[in-house]
Amino acid sequence: METTAQSGLSVRKIVVAGVLAAISILLGYTRLGFIPVPNLSGNATIMHVPAIIGAVLEGPAVGSLIGGLFGLFSFIQAESPIFKNPIVAILPRLIIGITAYYSYAVLKRWNEYAALAVSGVVGSLTNTILVLGMAGLFGLLPWAAMLPIVPQAIAEAIIAAIITVAVVAAWKGIETGVGGGSRKV
Repeated sequence: METTAQSGLSVRKIVVAGVLAAISILLGYTRLGFIPVPNLSGNATIMHVPAIIGAVLEGPAVGSLIGGLFGLFSFIQAESPIFKNPIVAILPRLIIGITAYYSYAVLKRWNEYAALAVSGVVGSLTNTILVLGMAGLFGLLPWAAMLPIVPQAIAEAIIAAIITVAVVAAWKGIETGVGGGSRKV
């Protein structure tokens, strides 16, 4: 029998994945993670943010797992024909965790905050570019109709960067005991 340490899933990774999965399920089930917008995408989203945070904190596997939940909610609750295709709805969301993790890993030695912000932007743009690209390739969305989605994509990337920096910096501050909280022993 393989232990969690041998399989690469530490208790910490399981707990962080569980917490972020719960947040993703809450955002998806209540639709708080899908913000209606008047364009062909139908919704802006913050559902990619837990996947980015999971990737930064615990690696690409955790980020991909959380991204997969995002994709499942997109597919199951699809109101647009674009997301009724499981390849368009799920596959790009699995890749969010991978690109967010590696962009963070490459830059964190240079500057932690910049690395967090870049991972938020990269994860968000991974979602947008791959979903739109696949929708275009499958003929589900005309290429010309994608241009009006660009401002939404920029806003989502900025929001993802801000939330990623805030949440991960706070988490790391709590984890290291730096953060001003009082402890009674």
